[in-house]
Amino acid sequence: MGSPALDGYRCTPFTALGQTRDVYRTGSGPAVIVISEIPGITPNVADFGRRVAGIGCTAVLPRVFGTPGRPASPGYALKTMSAACVSREFSAFALRRTSPITVWLRALARSGHQECGGPGVGVVGMCVTGGFALAMMVDDTVLAPVLSQPSLPFPVTRSHRRDLGVSDHDLQRAKQRAAEGVCVLGLRFTHDRFVPAERFQRLRQELGDAFVAVEIDSSPGNPHGHPRIAHSVLTEHLVDREGSPTRAALDQVLDLFRSRLLVAANE
Repeated sequence: MGSPALDGYRCTPFTALGQTRDVYRTGSGPAVIVISEIPGITPNVADFGRRVAGIGCTAVLPRVFGTPGRPASPGYALKTMSAACVSREFSAFALRRTSPITVWLRALARSGHQECGGPGVGVVGMCVTGGFALAMMVDDTVLAPVLSQPSLPFPVTRSHRRDLGVSDHDLQRAKQRAAEGVCVLGLRFTHDRFVPAERFQRLRQELGDAFVAVEIDSSPGNPHGHPRIAHSVLTEHLVDREGSPTRAALDQVLDLFRSRLLVAANE
C-alpha cells in the first residue's frame, strides 16, 4: 500500500454512478463512512479511523482528494483546497446546494450497510466535507451523522455564514429524519473562521433538539491552550488526553456510534 500510515487498512475500488474511487477499510462491524478533510487521508485521519474500528465498527475511508497516507502540510493543504474550490463535485460557494459528490457517497454508505450489516451506518464529514453528513441523512441507512467543522459553503457573506451546504429538498428530508429520532452531532472550535457560529445557530433552528453542538473554546487565553487557528477537532488539533475538550468530543462521537450502531446491532 505504500504508506505506513495506512498499516492495517485494506484498499479496494468502489464504483457507483460510473465513477470509481479507492476506499480504505479497517475493522469489522457496522460501517462508519469517514470522509476526510483537506488535504486528504492523512496519518491523523487514518488514526481516527482506527479509533472507530477499535469500538467494533468498520471504518470506511473513501479517497476524496489528496494522496492517502501523506502527512498534512501548509503547501499540500493549499494545493488540495485550490483544487476542491474549482471542482464541480464540491459546492464551495453556492448557496442552498448539495455538493454532487454526496450522491456517490450515499451509494457507498448503502453498500457499506449491505456488506457490514448492523442497523445502519455512521458518517463523519470533516472540514469541506463536514456538511456532507447532513446531506447523506436523506438516506435511511444513515443513523449517526457527525458534522466536524463543516466549512462549506465558505463563509464569504452573511448568507454564506448561515448556509448549511445542502439543497432545500435535502434539508427538508434531514429535518424529517431528525424528527424521527436521528441525532446529529456537530463539532467546532469557537474561533474557527471557516465554521462561523451562525452556521451552528442555523442547525439548531432547523433541527431543534436533534442537533447536539459541541463548541470548543479557542478564544485567546482559553484554559486548554487551543490555538485561535484551531480547526480540526478530531485530527490535527486533537489533544488526546483525559480532561481535554477535544478528547471529550472524540469520546462523544464514538459513544454516538456505540449507541446508534452497536447497541441496536446487539439487541
